[in-house]
Amino acid sequence: MIRERRNKEKLASYYKKFMEEGIIDPNVHPWVAESWQRCHALGLPHDTLPRINKLSKNEIATHQKTHEFIVKYVDGLYEQSKQHFNIHNLSMLLIDENGYVIKNYALPFFQRVIEDIQGMRVLEEDVGTSSISIAREHNVPFLMFGPEMWIKDQHSGDACSAPISVDGKIRYIISFFSLDQTDLPYDLLLSLLLTMKYSIEQHLSMLERWTINQIMMEQLPVSVYWVGKDSEIKYCNENARKRLEGKKKLEDVFLNYEHIPVKKALKGGATHRREITWITQDRTYEDITTVMPIKVGSEVESALVLSMSIEDLKTTIAHATGYSSRYSLYSMVGETSEFLALQHKATRVARTDNNILLQGEPGTGKQRLAHGIHQASSRAAAPLIVVKCVNAPLKELEAEFFGRMDGDQPIAGKLELSIGGTLFLDEVEKLPVEIGDKLADALLYGRVNRETGIVKKFNVRVIAACDSNLKRLADKGLFSRKLYELVLDTTMRVPPLRERVKDIEVIATHILAEMSAQHNLPPKRLAPEAVSMLLNCSWPGNIKQLQGVIEQAFFHTPGSVIEAENIKLPGDRTLEKSWKYDKDAFIAAWKSAGGNISKLATMLDVSRVTLYRYLKKYGLGPKGSEE
Repeated sequence: MIRERRNKEKLASYYKKFMEEGIIDPNVHPWVAESWQRCHALGLPHDTLPRINKLSKNEIATHQKTHEFIVKYVDGLYEQSKQHFNIHNLSMLLIDENGYVIKNYALPFFQRVIEDIQGMRVLEEDVGTSSISIAREHNVPFLMFGPEMWIKDQHSGDACSAPISVDGKIRYIISFFSLDQTDLPYDLLLSLLLTMKYSIEQHLSMLERWTINQIMMEQLPVSVYWVGKDSEIKYCNENARKRLEGKKKLEDVFLNYEHIPVKKALKGGATHRREITWITQDRTYEDITTVMPIKVGSEVESALVLSMSIEDLKTTIAHATGYSSRYSLYSMVGETSEFLALQHKATRVARTDNNILLQGEPGTGKQRLAHGIHQASSRAAAPLIVVKCVNAPLKELEAEFFGRMDGDQPIAGKLELSIGGTLFLDEVEKLPVEIGDKLADALLYGRVNRETGIVKKFNVRVIAACDSNLKRLADKGLFSRKLYELVLDTTMRVPPLRERVKDIEVIATHILAEMSAQHNLPPKRLAPEAVSMLLNCSWPGNIKQLQGVIEQAFFHTPGSVIEAENIKLPGDRTLEKSWKYDKDAFIAAWKSAGGNISKLATMLDVSRVTLYRYLKKYGLGPKGSEE
């Protein structure tokens, strides 16, 4: 706060009056008056500067080291303005947000008066009213005249302090003071104080932004190079440092440096998102690269290079577009020996890099198993690309797997998107032989890069799932022999549900729990009769069919217990058409319902009276009365 010059004799009389009589003169600045009253209430000594709350020598050294980045900057400001401090016998303190003096910029001949104040806490509760405490409390610059200070020894001089704030929060305080009797040139003093304040604040803001930018640069999956006109690296992030291997210039590392558009940028030309091959002695990087000239005024002084591995980029895109595993191996449940053997083998195989062939009837859970294997593998962080194989036109299939051109821009195919991860071929038996051969060749030998002519290898694991006998199809020439042999590293048979009847209740219960969690609805359970009903079904559609039945029952059951009548078993529609004239169909339904009239009535969508008539007709006897 800029204040008008005050009469120090009058201020001294106000101070004396308060100390002797406890009376605040109306002419005392209200902030000063409030501080005096608080200090008096605390019983603070007011004759000389107390020596309390001071850091040890080791703590002072640590303190200054912690704030080294700002100390160096303030050192520079002080050196630039030192003549003003010399002329007017000024000293300066740099104080942290907690009130501890980081550094004392006192002149040498003042050292014996001020002594060593570094490391001392100078809050109001320590040293009483001061420009420091006022500036800190109200977050404004404040000029204080000698007799307004709490410590009487300081009345011969004046002081002014300013908070150093970033985003409204005080980070530091700078304070000027003089012990000279001579009146100070207050305009100059305040101008110097405010100049330093805003300079330090701008510096802190810049440092904060730079720190954030640096963190971002270090964390981004991009190689960042800032190249000077002499081609030396002025800055590079961690990804870039790994490629440079300690070298100072790009041309010392990359053999094809002349073909990387850095020199073009240093002449003012920009390059945006171009596919560039970076070749070193040991390896080749295929990147999407942007190179921008950095100008100071109208002159190009440096260039900024941003280069991201195409493989990493495609992985990122794959994740962003949902190409990731949704299920773990432990989302598959069961207790039978058949299931446990399958789960154990999947866990073991996942740790290898073998291609896998999953064989089993439709609906047995091959897709979930593929997801689980991917998630349990070392490729879990990379994409899982799922391809539903269909009998589509060859050009469409080729574009889906190997990509296409959209004007000048290449569009990546599923094979490229799966680099580093897993390519899951669902219903692989439907894949045409020609596409299967091309896919196998690409996986085995790579493909020629359109831009560079270099053969690109595909680090991809293949998991194929089929509902048919793939060997028989390959033997008959109906499926690619090359692709069949490629996925034969490991073959896993997924058993049908009828071979693991004891798992039906476990699976159904798990499905109910998933439904409850997914839809944020109260949990539901199966009544014993409902469980018995499920166990007596053959489930030709396997787990997928069971899931459909359970989901329907979940949404159509008003209470928390799913009864038998809430379950509509598979094949009901067929039964509805055949049971009236086919005795075997009626008996099969009767057995599936466990002899329960309520269940059977629900299955066949018919009244109990009609059922009793047919029970009597087919001689099913007393069970017709069971509920």
